[in-house]
Amino acid sequence: MNFLRNKRDEKAEQDNPAVDRRESIAAQQLEALPKSRWERSWPTIACGAGLFSDGYLNGVIGSVSTMLGQLYPVQYKNSPARSNVSSITFAGTVVGQLFFGWFSDHYSRKNALLISTLLLILFSILATASYGAGGSVYGLFSALTAWRFLLGIGIGGEYPAGSVACAESTGELKKGHRNRWFVMFTNVQIDFGFVVAAIVPMIVVLITTENHLGTAWRVCLGLGVIPPLSLLYLRIKLKEPEEFRRETMRDTRTPWWLVIKFYWFRLLVVSLIWFIYDFSSYSFGIYSSSWLLIILGPTYPLWVSFGWNTVINLFYIPGALLGAFVSDWIGPRYCLAFGVLAQGIVGFIMSGLYPILNTPKNVGGFVVVYGIFLSLGELGPGDNIGLVASKTSATAIRGQYYAIAAASGKIGAFIGTYIFPIIIDNAPGGPSGNRAGQDPFFVSSALCIFSAFLAFFFLPHIGQDTITDEDVRFRAYLEDHGYDTSTMGTKDYQMQSSSTVDTRLNGDGLEPVYAKEV
Repeated sequence: MNFLRNKRDEKAEQDNPAVDRRESIAAQQLEALPKSRWERSWPTIACGAGLFSDGYLNGVIGSVSTMLGQLYPVQYKNSPARSNVSSITFAGTVVGQLFFGWFSDHYSRKNALLISTLLLILFSILATASYGAGGSVYGLFSALTAWRFLLGIGIGGEYPAGSVACAESTGELKKGHRNRWFVMFTNVQIDFGFVVAAIVPMIVVLITTENHLGTAWRVCLGLGVIPPLSLLYLRIKLKEPEEFRRETMRDTRTPWWLVIKFYWFRLLVVSLIWFIYDFSSYSFGIYSSSWLLIILGPTYPLWVSFGWNTVINLFYIPGALLGAFVSDWIGPRYCLAFGVLAQGIVGFIMSGLYPILNTPKNVGGFVVVYGIFLSLGELGPGDNIGLVASKTSATAIRGQYYAIAAASGKIGAFIGTYIFPIIIDNAPGGPSGNRAGQDPFFVSSALCIFSAFLAFFFLPHIGQDTITDEDVRFRAYLEDHGYDTSTMGTKDYQMQSSSTVDTRLNGDGLEPVYAKEV
């Protein structure tokens, strides 16, 4: 059983005196690079912070969709646009993740980031300016859907390029703090984007009033251009991560059959957990403002619904911040497993109490319990699934490995945004009945328990030096199967250093530990 093997591995590492010298020459070199604290930190910030755009642009569309439903009560609600406008970005994100995952491994982490940043800027502007020919409302919906799809491609690039480069850059930071800084500039940024995406519509609607929702939704989308624009200069100044320079296969043949045999099961587990997490989290985030509107009723102003939605989204932050530290303290695997298990338990409680919470007078209770549910999701899989995906594969194929896992998550989100309305609309009692609120929580909570099982029993142990250690193990595996690892690394790095496993282990007798072919 993989859990037992994981436990044996951890005990073996603790009992093996050679592992006290586990920092390979490569790891020591990364920490010993002559750089100031800021020089070590700002690449992590520049690479990861772009995921704020993912949180904002995906979060704000829920409120924008609510506004469009108010503006066009017949055309919008009875057309495919109701689902397409909210979910089509996920389809574009999958395309972007897969393309930029390949691009970032075979060409450049930096250039992949730059291209995705420019796409975010361009299509945020075009989505804001969506217009139907001759003033056609359905043409407007089609244009907005098209631009949102292309915007998703830019968002997709932030995952394999930004998160992977961020993870590789943390290798130069202080040991014991690496996981938290990765989380701070990846998932916390996404969650902060969701919070801002909830606050902005409330403020904009208060300013414009509900008589000018046509202006309000465009302003909300247009503000999404600011985050990628603010990072453009930093990303122009970026250099390739040191790990990428050492381990890339862009100038040699990638042994795909060996890669598949080495990583297929691990990637399957990571992808499945990410699929389940995004299936629930993005769907809940997008439809929370609509649920609140149902609970509050049509007599309440729209900005009140957005205000309560802001309070809900604020619960993302404490879970994400706490999870960043817990991930360093107990490791990403246990942090993910315990977090998602607790989320599932709270979700079942939420489902059971929904008939009581589903009233305007108890909307505060609904928000608190729902907020705790979301917060635990961030402490567990929200913070750690990207960390796990970025640190459980070798640098040479990390972009593509991460892209497949992240794309699986977005496919889950894409499916969830279609499935949740079906669950709600077909619940006994109709979309305004208690079951319409209970059933989504029941489904999500059951999936949370399953995710906890997968994480606890099938994910590997992830330490502070896992990225470097994984590279050494992967090189050793390739060499044992006849692959010439001296061809790995950029050409300038090959000229500077020999990069065989024996050299990187300094010939001191430290045995490479192979990743399991499971």
